[in-house]
Amino acid sequence: MKVTIVIPNYNGAHFMKSCLEKLRKQTFQDFQVLVVDNGSQDDSLALMRDCYPEIRVIALKKNYGFSRAVNVGIRAARTPYVILLNNDTEPEPEYVEKLVKAISRSKRIFSVSPKMVQLYHKDLIDDAGDLYTAVGWAAQRGVGQPAEDYDRPCRIFSACAGAAIYRRSVFDEIGYFDELHFAYLEDLDVGFRARIHGYRNEYCPESVVYHVGSGTSGSRYNSFKVKLAARNSVYLNYKNMPALMLALNSPALLAGHVIKYFFFLRQGFGKDYLQGLSEGLRTLKKCRKVPFRQERLLNYVLIEWELVENCFVYASEFVKRHRRI
Repeated sequence: MKVTIVIPNYNGAHFMKSCLEKLRKQTFQDFQVLVVDNGSQDDSLALMRDCYPEIRVIALKKNYGFSRAVNVGIRAARTPYVILLNNDTEPEPEYVEKLVKAISRSKRIFSVSPKMVQLYHKDLIDDAGDLYTAVGWAAQRGVGQPAEDYDRPCRIFSACAGAAIYRRSVFDEIGYFDELHFAYLEDLDVGFRARIHGYRNEYCPESVVYHVGSGTSGSRYNSFKVKLAARNSVYLNYKNMPALMLALNSPALLAGHVIKYFFFLRQGFGKDYLQGLSEGLRTLKKCRKVPFRQERLLNYVLIEWELVENCFVYASEFVKRHRRI
């Protein structure tokens, strides 16, 4: 067996059938599906037991969040590669085959992100790999842009864990998904760590998957999501940036937080955003910081350059998206 497809699930029975049926039609079948259920109260477990007996299921007693669920799945896997797949996705027939081919090109590739397309607007990108900026803003590359504009493979800052393939052995070196995150920015965090260790994250447009988006949390912005993302943004920078890098980026990060606060204030979530930042600062000591090593200095320089460059990419895509609207 070459691949384990780990699907974290929480009350996702209404999504699961479409996802699992598409996996049955893959051109590449050398994989096992492993569903890690986060204490669902719906018919998820019954659906898999009755209709998909070939699937391995690990049923957790309660909702431990995305990070712990996928960690359970990754540790249970015995294959060289692991695909993390959201339950609200519908992969194209060559989705798995193309991801395996892409990650097999080099042992220095940690992850590969497919072309994620909006399920209900199949001409638009949902995520073409994640980017991160010097102002501390994360973004789905290409979101809302024409899908045909993202047909070139390239290196990306991080893969989106909603449908990416990972080299399983690398987790033993860089660490697993940080369970302090619970959910949100955990894929950027692990991608950042991989970059520090000298690995690459890549985008494979030949692998296509359709994504509902916000299938579990329910909306683009809500109190739960805003608080967690704000808190986790504090963790992300503190853990992965050495002191000098933090000092260098602190003016930009501060400006980014101020702008985001006023944005969420207009959305009705200003208080939630501040509460998330406050919790992040109060609980920093729980974080396991990536130790700085002199031999990784070039990696940090390249990451810093990309953080700055991505500010312009973010601005460009923001303008394009709003022109379309």
